[in-house]
Amino acid sequence: MDRINVPPPGPMDLPLSLLEMGCSGRFELITHPSPGLPFPPQTTLPNGLPPTSLSLEAEVKKQFLQDPGWLPLHDTDFAFQRFLKVTNRKVNVDSLLNCTSSSLNSGLSVIRDPTTGMLLDFTEVSLENTGLSAKNSLSLQRKPGPPSESLRGSNTNYPFLPGGMEELTLDQIKTKSELEQDIDFENDLLQVPPGFKAGMDFTDRGTKVAKPEVNLMSLLSTSDDVIDLEAEAEAKEESQGHEEAVKLPRTNSLEDLGIQDASSSSSQSGKGKSNQSEKPEETKKWAIPVDISSPCADFHKRIPHPAFKWPFELDVFQKQAILRLEAHDSVFVAAHTSAGKTVVAEYAIALSQKHMTRTIYTSPIKALSNQKFRDFKTTFGDVGLLTGDVQLSPESSCLIMTTEILRSMLYNGSEVIRDLEWVIFDEVHYINDAERGVVWEEVLIMLPDHVSIILLSATVPNALEFSEWIGRIKKKHIYVISTLKRPVPLEHYLYTGNNTKTQKEMFLLLDATGNFLTKGYYAAVDAKKERTSKYAQSFGTKTPSQNTTASQDRAVWLTLLHFLTQRQQTPVVAFTFSRTRCDDNARSLDSMDMTTSIEKAEIHSFFQKSLSRLRGGDRQLPQIVLMRDLLKRGVAVHHSGILPILKEVIEMLFSRGLVKVLFATETFAMGVNMPARTVVFDSIRKHDGSGFRNLLPGEYIQMAGRAGRRGLDATGTVIILCKAGVHEMSELHVMMLGKPTTLHSQFRLTYTMILNLLRVEALHVTDMMRRSFSENHRDTQAHEKRISHLKEILSTLPVAASEGQLSDLLPYYHTVTELRTTREILQRAILESVNGLKALSVGRVVVVNNKQHVNSLGVILQVSSDAVNRTFTTLILCDKANEEAEGNGGDSRAPPHLYNTALFIPEGPCSHTVQKLKPEDITGITLKTLKVIPDRIIDNYHKRQQPRFRTEPPGQAISTATQELLRLAEANAGGIVTLDPVNDLQLKNVDVVEASMRLRVLQDSLREFSCIHSPTFAEQFAKVQERMSVQEELDKLLFLVSDQSLSLLPEYHQRIKVLQSLQYVDSGGAVQLKGRVACQISSHELLLTELLFENALSPLAPEESAALLSCLVFTQNTQVEPHITNTLQEGIDRVLSVAQRIGELQRDCGLPQTAEEFVGQFKFGLTEVVYCWARGMPFAEIAQLTDVQEGTVVRCIQRLDEVLKEVRQAARIVGDSVLGSKMEKASLAIRRDIVFTASLYTH
Repeated sequence: MDRINVPPPGPMDLPLSLLEMGCSGRFELITHPSPGLPFPPQTTLPNGLPPTSLSLEAEVKKQFLQDPGWLPLHDTDFAFQRFLKVTNRKVNVDSLLNCTSSSLNSGLSVIRDPTTGMLLDFTEVSLENTGLSAKNSLSLQRKPGPPSESLRGSNTNYPFLPGGMEELTLDQIKTKSELEQDIDFENDLLQVPPGFKAGMDFTDRGTKVAKPEVNLMSLLSTSDDVIDLEAEAEAKEESQGHEEAVKLPRTNSLEDLGIQDASSSSSQSGKGKSNQSEKPEETKKWAIPVDISSPCADFHKRIPHPAFKWPFELDVFQKQAILRLEAHDSVFVAAHTSAGKTVVAEYAIALSQKHMTRTIYTSPIKALSNQKFRDFKTTFGDVGLLTGDVQLSPESSCLIMTTEILRSMLYNGSEVIRDLEWVIFDEVHYINDAERGVVWEEVLIMLPDHVSIILLSATVPNALEFSEWIGRIKKKHIYVISTLKRPVPLEHYLYTGNNTKTQKEMFLLLDATGNFLTKGYYAAVDAKKERTSKYAQSFGTKTPSQNTTASQDRAVWLTLLHFLTQRQQTPVVAFTFSRTRCDDNARSLDSMDMTTSIEKAEIHSFFQKSLSRLRGGDRQLPQIVLMRDLLKRGVAVHHSGILPILKEVIEMLFSRGLVKVLFATETFAMGVNMPARTVVFDSIRKHDGSGFRNLLPGEYIQMAGRAGRRGLDATGTVIILCKAGVHEMSELHVMMLGKPTTLHSQFRLTYTMILNLLRVEALHVTDMMRRSFSENHRDTQAHEKRISHLKEILSTLPVAASEGQLSDLLPYYHTVTELRTTREILQRAILESVNGLKALSVGRVVVVNNKQHVNSLGVILQVSSDAVNRTFTTLILCDKANEEAEGNGGDSRAPPHLYNTALFIPEGPCSHTVQKLKPEDITGITLKTLKVIPDRIIDNYHKRQQPRFRTEPPGQAISTATQELLRLAEANAGGIVTLDPVNDLQLKNVDVVEASMRLRVLQDSLREFSCIHSPTFAEQFAKVQERMSVQEELDKLLFLVSDQSLSLLPEYHQRIKVLQSLQYVDSGGAVQLKGRVACQISSHELLLTELLFENALSPLAPEESAALLSCLVFTQNTQVEPHITNTLQEGIDRVLSVAQRIGELQRDCGLPQTAEEFVGQFKFGLTEVVYCWARGMPFAEIAQLTDVQEGTVVRCIQRLDEVLKEVRQAARIVGDSVLGSKMEKASLAIRRDIVFTASLYTH
């Protein structure tokens, strides 16, 4: 159709235009006024008319001059350069038509003259693997992604292949790449090294060689894991016919040959082991304990030019660790706080700077990351910091970050991982943390092979076991260095003073060498007792309460601090396990002044300088004013409710020695290296979220370890206050000398982990589960060896006959086995029940079946009182030949035929034996009881066991009992009536009823088998039994090795079911759009993704959405009811209904968490606070709105900012730009003032 040219509007044309009404599809005519007059307001569209073309100038102004988020905190010059770049940009339309060039398949290689090294020519070589990229390969050979993704990676990238995951197949091993070549050690050997005139002659001149003392090949072939080299050579000669020979890599040392066993031999169980010698090999140890008892004398000889030098002489454990680092090995260093573990980290950072690689230092807490950043920055200079909200010089060779960020970098295939040489995990005992411990395990499993690991931890009892696990999953040795030595030994005291008269009452309880002094304990008890009233001493006290009043507390603290100041024992850290108690104690010391005027001036100037970057109003916050007064007198408080900037001021003043008394909660002891002269425990009980308990030894040691400054104090003092009364001695003993907490796996499945692994075909969630520390007990290698051994045995066993009469032998065996297990279940039930034990009392006649007796009658003489391993001493009928208590001939006879209920009747003269029976030997309890005299029978029997009384006739009591039993046996030869567990013993449990019915059915069915009438039945049955027992063990081991035995497998299937029903993954396990979005989000991923896809955030204003999302980061309960807008209330209801729906779905899919528990974890206590903060209310007013402490509010808003960033990323993936910009606005609205002042440590 031809194009119609419309003439330009002339004076005759009507000024009309069409306007679409809202989104309804109706149109309306609008008449334009004459030119020069403004348009009528066109307000029917919800957001006004669509923008036609914004002027560039307005956009630049808005973006760069009015947007506070763009104006940086740190690098203003760099930002200005960036701004100039943007403003001088030339518009290049062609850049929109961009097509990525396909990768080259060949490259140029240089040909040089071998003698002179001159360039002669270029030749074209074809390149392998050119199609690899971050989107399709796990290999380090893939080409790097765009620079914007190099640091954090992208959630569409594949991770790099985790170390220890490569289970190579035989085909992969057989195909050689271009660079590999076979070296023949016999022929065509090179003789002259490059640059030498003469060389070495390898020809065999027929000289007679004396037989060497040791043949290295024979040594090698005895170790099972090294596959015989000679066998390999032969296999090659046989035209590569056999696949058994596994290519041995070229190595520089014999040790390396041994290290290959796990990667090669375990993956080809049975294939590569054709020439394995029969002797069982000891299982390989990955964790190697390092001996630090003897001094390391040749340290300087072995490392003449260390990468880093310290001004002090290193301890043995530090030297050993450095030697291991120089050898590029992984180490686990367990030592007390302040023993100097940081030396190891510092050396690794120095080494990586020398090698021009990178190091990542991860810490569990953000505050600790900031401190380490400052320490390492002063030492090394080239250090960067990555936490949720701060990113400083990310191109540095040493990066400090929290473990969560490292995890997301690993999952998202960050390019930093390529250059990584070391990852240092500080405070590894944090892996016990129920909430976040799983992150450590994920990171350790996901680290690639070329990265070496340094683990620093407090002393833990199972360091070896933990390192063994890491070594096994990474297939590399971990050197374990643990030391219990303290550089400054500790002395532990009990303090009972509470006024000036008693202020010296301090009693040594545990001296510096670790002896527990009971004398000190009793002295403290006496001192405490003297002060109780005369009345209480004579009549006993009303139980002394654990809690003391505030005035009593104040008296104790004043007395103690006065005493410590006199003895110059400050600075003091007082650990108090409640934030309010910390504040109260500090406030009550209003009369104490512990600083000189010079110190006051220093504190004042430092305080003012640090807070100078706060806004005027924020400097007058009540908490800051209060803390200023306290600090001037040398007192301070440190807990999670204190503002972060104040905490940093306090830490810095404390490390300078200007804070004399610091009241702190347990968090102060985590990592922050701030030793004091004295540590005081206000109490030794703490609330752990569910109830009050005593401190665990690990917690106590961690906190007490803050006492004693290296190089300043000879010993550190630890004082436990006895305010109400002296604590129990046993409790104190356990706490001071007990074992610290072992490292336990807190591994659990999270949706983020599952989705991140499902994105990548090559990685499976089961791989992750199999490698977790919780599955550490699975020794797959040992199992696989046993499996191949059992298979060999099975192949040699004869097959039982199965024709004619014996055709139903196998079903018979299965029936018999089931009968046996059912009977065992019933017996257990009877013995665990009250009625069953009543029936099994002295004098009861029972039917006995064990190796020695078949259906013999016995009478119970004694029942042991041990409830766990209960035994029944019983007199049993037997043949004369079968009297010996430990029957030898028991096993060789045919198996007892279980269908046979006929009682045993002695063929010759009747005899008896007295034995201690286990519960499983008693197969039936009869209705009969006999009158017996147990003591006489037992004494008489034991007497006649002695050689000289052998021939004596049995005593009267025994003969009577034996005769009675014989009479009973003859009367009921066909079988005796036994007590029925259901009817007689009144066991009405469902399992018992079912088992007893099943037992009857099985017993009846046994009579119908024809095989029991066969003359060769006994030997054939024995064959079947032997074969089946091997088969059963084999099946059990195969199950243990398979993924089916993983303890978390059922939960994994349940979670996949949840993801499928919410359409995050399809039925084939491919990740869908919703799943991709959820990968972006680190916590509460399901709820956030559902809210996104349901557009729950679209009706809300930016500040309302920020307020609503605060429920994801706030975890405390509040007493104050927030006042909120209606739209926010609707938003909250919507969040709760979505949470309810997800909770119910999880429950339906079989997850144990109830819907109420799931919904209950979202707390809306801070919605009003965040809403007001986002709308610009000053912090001082916000603090009035809630009972939550200021520090907690700040931390929540900081974490909320991270959530908003995640939602913004997610909105981009979905393509919802409106929501993305709304989140950006919300983020800007909350990023201001005191909540987002930069840390003092990063300046």
